Amino acid sequence: MALKIIESCVNCYACEPLCPEQAISEAKPHFTIDAGKCTECDGHFSEPQCAAICPIEGAILDAAGEPINPPGSLTGIPPEKLALAAA
Repeated sequence: MALKIIESCVNCYACEPLCPEQAISEAKPHFTIDAGKCTECDGHFSEPQCAAICPIEGAILDAAGEPINPPGSLTGIPPEKLALAAA
């Protein structure tokens, strides 16, 4: 059980202080999550705090490689509707 921060991370520092296990650290070119420390906030919070605060949709993945904060999660607009509006 561990989360992963991917390259779309902009190093905004929002997630790092919220991690109850201090599993998030600054690295080049983006923050990383120490898989040995990450508990996905189990036992502390009902949802992973890094994903709850992350302003970049899709930047944090679960163990299966799926985004925890997928596109549309911040705006409430499904990606397919957003694509139609931009066309």
